[in-house]
Amino acid sequence: MLESVTPQRPLILGSTSRYRRELVERLNLPFTTAAPDVDETPAPGEAPGHLALRLALAKAHAVAALHPDAIVIGSDQVSDLNGQPMGKPLVHERAVQQLRSMRGQTVMFHTAVAVVCKATGFEQSDIAVIKTVFRDLTDDEIERYLRAEQPYDCAGSAKSEGLGISLLDAIHSDDPTALIGLPMIRTCRMVRAAGIQLP
Repeated sequence: MLESVTPQRPLILGSTSRYRRELVERLNLPFTTAAPDVDETPAPGEAPGHLALRLALAKAHAVAALHPDAIVIGSDQVSDLNGQPMGKPLVHERAVQQLRSMRGQTVMFHTAVAVVCKATGFEQSDIAVIKTVFRDLTDDEIERYLRAEQPYDCAGSAKSEGLGISLLDAIHSDDPTALIGLPMIRTCRMVRAAGIQLP
């Protein structure tokens, strides 16, 4: 007699980030993406880590409200220079300002992940903190990097998985993909706990 297998719940990544989508694709699981409708404005005086965790949960809950049977992953990343959050630059001029302010500095990246399933009441969240040390970049290096990679949709104006690695002296993290945008070790732990089978 064949054993009955309980089908897994749908998995949804509550993000339109291509970087996060590519990371979840590593799991070889079927999943879809959905854009969370969340106001990402920081509260007055809100610490970068608190902001990242609050937004990751808000994004997961926003998508879960529309897909209550699904297991939803939400995530957010905030870069932190001396306690001040830095978001996505969006335009070249702001990216230049960000990289100038970070040269020769240690910058913390707070990457939060939340996994939520409304139907089961499951909710877990965690944050990975990545310490990055930027080289003492020249204005010419900054300009050449930005023209080459155009990382205007990345918090902190650099992509460590691409040419942005050349801007750094060191990266310290216990979850290597967190700097790209999603801490996959933590994500795997949470989706397993939510009921999804992984190898």
